[in-house]
Amino acid sequence: MLLRNSRHPLSVLSLILLFLLLEVQTTKLVAAAPAADDELRVARLQYRGGGDWYNDPSALTNLIRFARQHIPLSLSERYDDVHIGSRDLHRYAFAFLTGHGNFVVNEAEAANVREFVDNGGFLYIDDDWGLDPYVQEFFRVTFPDDEVIELPHSHPIYHQVFSFPDGIPKIHQHTGKPAQAFGIFRNGRLAVLYTYETSLHDGWAYDVHDNPEEAVQASLRMGTNLLMYAFTSSR
Repeated sequence: MLLRNSRHPLSVLSLILLFLLLEVQTTKLVAAAPAADDELRVARLQYRGGGDWYNDPSALTNLIRFARQHIPLSLSERYDDVHIGSRDLHRYAFAFLTGHGNFVVNEAEAANVREFVDNGGFLYIDDDWGLDPYVQEFFRVTFPDDEVIELPHSHPIYHQVFSFPDGIPKIHQHTGKPAQAFGIFRNGRLAVLYTYETSLHDGWAYDVHDNPEEAVQASLRMGTNLLMYAFTSSR
């Protein structure tokens, strides 16, 4: 009716301006939406309890950059922070967790992790100072019926892209104990890897920690093996 009424030019002008404004806003929304792609993404797990799940933020970035040069996978250069209880976790094949103690989960979060690994996800936990007691409790709550076993050096994860015949490399001294790697198997598949007394990710964060170049390279190569295993052997 307004368009036919020549006595109300301001109404027509208002409609035109409103249309243009809506068009601009729609364009902005489309431009702000994330682009869809088929790149593989890595998740860093956020947890409750007050521990510093966010420490060494450059570690995964540096690892991914290195891995992209050595494995034939379309890895995204970015990783995402995902809460351990979020359903978003199931969008990923590889999830990484570390920190200095104070790490707790409730039953809902534990169930979410169990579902994640049972659907083919791979969880990697790297011990940092003070984290081990909380990891042991996490295993008790999340995988009460599963045995945590020391991973044999013959396991394929040590021989994906780079060979580690002596098992997990030791990067950080910690208490001076030998580096160890423990696994939880679900449905015959290594679903959870826990590395102890090594801090593999310290080597990834070479821009923060002053580790020997040999240790840095060993950590990046072992990390590349983890990514390759997660994205090709776990789903």
